[in-house]
Order: sequence, then C-alpha cells, then structure tokens
Amino acid sequence: MVEFFKKNRNKLFDILEDGDLAVMFAGEAPTKRGDEKYLFSPDRNFYYMTGIERERCAFIMSKIDGKRFETLYIEADNGQMAKWVGANISRSEALEVSGIKDIRLVDSIFDDIDSQKSGMKRLFLDGERKDLLENHMPEGFRKKYKELVFEDLFPIISELRVIKEKEEIELMRKAIHITRLGIEAMMKNAKAGMMEYEIEAHYDYVLTQNGVRDKAFHTIAASGKNGTVLHYIKNNAKTNDGDLILIDAGAQVDYYNGDLSRTFPVNGKFSDRQKLVYNIVLGGQKLIMDSIKPNVPMPQLNEILKEYYYKELLKIGLVSTRDEVFKYYFHNVGHFLGAETHDVGERNQQLRKGMVITVEPGLYIEEWGIGIRIEDDVLVTEHGCENLSAEMIKTVDEIEAFMAKGI
Repeated sequence: MVEFFKKNRNKLFDILEDGDLAVMFAGEAPTKRGDEKYLFSPDRNFYYMTGIERERCAFIMSKIDGKRFETLYIEADNGQMAKWVGANISRSEALEVSGIKDIRLVDSIFDDIDSQKSGMKRLFLDGERKDLLENHMPEGFRKKYKELVFEDLFPIISELRVIKEKEEIELMRKAIHITRLGIEAMMKNAKAGMMEYEIEAHYDYVLTQNGVRDKAFHTIAASGKNGTVLHYIKNNAKTNDGDLILIDAGAQVDYYNGDLSRTFPVNGKFSDRQKLVYNIVLGGQKLIMDSIKPNVPMPQLNEILKEYYYKELLKIGLVSTRDEVFKYYFHNVGHFLGAETHDVGERNQQLRKGMVITVEPGLYIEEWGIGIRIEDDVLVTEHGCENLSAEMIKTVDEIEAFMAKGI
C-alpha cells in the first residue's frame, strides 16, 4: 500500500501551488468513561495520505520555491506508557508504512511551520475536523499567521477520494465478501422466537473469525414493525413467526467498508404480501442499477425510483398521488462508499467512472408491519456499473432455498 499513499500525496501536490502548506492530523480516540477509550480510528484524510494509524500524529506537505516537502510527525516513545499500551510507532516503522522519509517528533511541528513562514502564502487546514485543530493548535494560531490566507483542505481531498483506486476497490471487495458471509450466517441460523441480538450475534462471530475488529457501523437487525424504522439499532426485540427481519450491516477491512442490506423471513418463507412488496423493491433496485453510468446525476436515480414506486404502489392501492410515496420511501437510493460508510463526495454531482456507491431502495409500510431494504455496492464503470456484491443472494426463491438448507 505504500505506493498507494505516495500516489495520493502526489495528486495533492499537483493541486497545491507554490507557497501552499497543508496540515493534517491523525486524531485521538475519544474517552468512553474514566480512563477507558474507544478503539482508535484515524482521520481518514490523514490516513489516505500517510497510511499511519496511530494517535496524535500529524503530517505537513508544502510547496516552497518550486520544491515539494513532506514531513510526518510522530510521538516520542514513552517507556512507562509502553508497558501499559505498547510502544509508539518508530521512525523506521513509519517510513516503511508511509514512504515518507522526513519524520520528526510532533512537538516540533509549530517550530517547523514558523521556519517555512517566509515562503508561505496559503495555509490549508482540514475543515471537517475542527476539533482536531482546536486540540492541537495553540490559542491565537490564526492571529499568529494573520498574513496568510487560510483555506479548507477537506473539499480538495474529498474530490480525490471520490474516485477509487484499484487498491481501495480490492479492500472493499474483501469487506463486502465478509459482510456477505456474516449476513448468510444470520439467514442460516434465524428462527422465529429468537431475539434480534441473537441473530446479530451470528454476524459478529463471522466477522471476528475473519479478522474484522471494527464494523463499518452498528448493525441493524430490525424484525417486524421495527424494520419500518430506518436506523433502528436497539436489536432487542423478540422475533415472531411470520416476521421479516431487515439486516443492514457492513464489515471494515483496513478502514474500507462494505454496506449491504438484505431482508428475509425469520421462518424461512415469505407470505404473499411480503413477497409482493419485496419484489417491488427488488424491481426498483434492478431499474436503478440499469440506470447507473457515467454522467448521470446522482439525484436523478432517486427520481427514477420514486416514479417507479408511484406506479407500483398505485397498482396495489397504497397511494393515489406521487406525494404519498414519501410515506413509504423517505431516503435517498444511495450514497458514496469507501473509507467512510457515507463517504465523501457531493451527492448532487454526476456519476464518474471509479466511483463506488450503494444502491439501496426500500419500502417501509408501517400499517402492514413490513420494512424491506435491499442494498448492494456498485462500482461505476465506463459504460455502466459492476455490482461488487453480486455473489450475495437476494431473490425470494434464492433466499427461501438457502434458508431451507439450514445450518
């Protein structure tokens, strides 16, 4: 991956002008309670440029007098703390991961900025993580450098990240594959009367077996009427015979995510009404996938789906006007996917080759106790799209046959 990180830095260098300096921070794990912290996850822009996944590190790149400079800042080793939490990353380790040769201690970062000040015109800071800036920069930082123009780095790196490189796509394929295995384990083991969290536990077990320490997001395992709540995460209800259960789940591999949704009957058999609604959603997903290609505006996909839903829901008597579709479908049909589950990128832009998006139509019919979402992850290609999760079963017949086999 070191060449991937070098390539990313070169892309940013090509955008920066002479006199520009960009600053990024790794961040720090938030405190859970007392001296207990959450699992650390690096700031994604920092990671995209360096590959470093350690807390309290920083990175500076600059163009001064036509020359390119890049410096990585790491924490000094602390022998006492190393006994408790392990050693800080060493210079040699940081070089091996990032390919950055100039590695210094983080305490020297502001002296180094001062030393380059005479050749600086613009200072780029990552505007998405203002908390990092406040925690790392001394009071009066802007006053200290008031002669400089401050710019937001976040939209620049976002534009780079929205087009995925082959290394990123490969990691996402792995994350999607593991997500599929986990959801299939839930299907195999689901039985009416189980608690939602019991079904979820089979997913967690598969992820742990496959080396996944951090999920892309909190798993949704929503049975019956709970499936009509878009981001239901309690997962503490008892499933009933005849319930559908909506699963929305994602594994994370080296900070790249999968994001899949499947809906299946806990007893292994769809009712006629459930099958009717399910096939409407599945038809909508196929329509959207067939519509994906470069130059199509992302909002247009949602409009295509809403028009399709209007016609289908009109047939079964659920709506009489287009506006009534919102009662049963109230989210967008997809989002960017990558190093974040809801990855960076303006959602009103046109699709381009190399983007990865989710396709996740759903219908949520509270009065019927039916919530259905079917979600796959697709790569925009030159003339259409590739379904990265194509190996995952999703038709009524496939699901029923799979569940009939059992464990």
